[in-house]
Amino acid sequence: MTKDYYEILGVAKNASKEDIKKAYRKLALKYHPDKNQGDDKRFKEINEAYQILGDEKKRNEYDTYGQVFNEGMGRQPGWDFGGFDFGNFSAGGGSDFGGDLSDIFENIFGASAGTRRKKRGRDISIDIEIPFEESVFGTDRVILLSKISNCEKCRGEGFEPSSGFQKCLACDGTGRVHETKRSFLGTFSTARECSRCFGKGKIPDKKCSVCKGRGVMPKKEEVVIKIPSGIYDGEMIRLVGMGEAAAGGIAGDLYVKIHVHPHQIFKREGSNLLMDLDIKMSDALMGSEKEIKTLDGKIKLKIPAGIDSGEILRVRAKGTPQSHGSRGDLMIKISVRTPKHISSKAKKLIEELKEEGV
Repeated sequence: MTKDYYEILGVAKNASKEDIKKAYRKLALKYHPDKNQGDDKRFKEINEAYQILGDEKKRNEYDTYGQVFNEGMGRQPGWDFGGFDFGNFSAGGGSDFGGDLSDIFENIFGASAGTRRKKRGRDISIDIEIPFEESVFGTDRVILLSKISNCEKCRGEGFEPSSGFQKCLACDGTGRVHETKRSFLGTFSTARECSRCFGKGKIPDKKCSVCKGRGVMPKKEEVVIKIPSGIYDGEMIRLVGMGEAAAGGIAGDLYVKIHVHPHQIFKREGSNLLMDLDIKMSDALMGSEKEIKTLDGKIKLKIPAGIDSGEILRVRAKGTPQSHGSRGDLMIKISVRTPKHISSKAKKLIEELKEEGV
């Protein structure tokens, strides 16, 4: 008989992905076999249900056929927590637990929960304003950024190059200090990074004289930001590892939000540039040649005779550069300007044109 995974997780068939994840979290905490009232069989069922309903493709197959084909039938999922980040799950209201539950699960799961997460520095977000021309052709910007960075002398290690080491007595060389805390789930023995050795488990005989052993310090750094051609107003550029450093860990990322100043003449539509051009009625009737300004400089534009207001003239390869090397076009919308005041001579000529049927 096909298992009803929705019933196992206690959710409706139209439940959202977030509702399914919440139900899984709640049941996984309740039935984990390492707990006093845990249930190994029930826990495996819950995990199996989440592996199917938490994956969009597998859920569609299950909803349609009552089974999943791409994994092969009869496979029993192990204790796989893919897609479920315990590190982002913190205790809610009513709890007197001050930390997040990643410490709890690291303790109760032991080695099966995977290796300890590496510390990560803080992400940084900045805004940059650029003129319209630079958004079309791209540019490089150099900014001076104040942030926490690795110490240049010790390269983030926190000790002098010639220094020896001794075991940290505060954590007995483990890099972690264990504490007992109460939570809404009961009493747990949790672990945190040793504040004396910063999780390294060893103390240098001679700390770095510049950063005093921390490995990181505040400083100003020049960062080159490459702004690609064709970027739009409001787009974000991500520079991996250019955020703040973390002692013994990895640096965060730098996010750059681009603000493009509007142009007085041009607008963008995909890879094409758009502009309006007013011409005289005589130019529309007889045709003419106009000198217009593009982002590449001035060009001569031929106005064909008999052009109507609203027609669009295309100038090839004067638009935005594209990734494959070609460029979009410049699209010029014609607007025929009707004079508000005309002389008696012009009136006479227009009367003659009316007689000609023009």
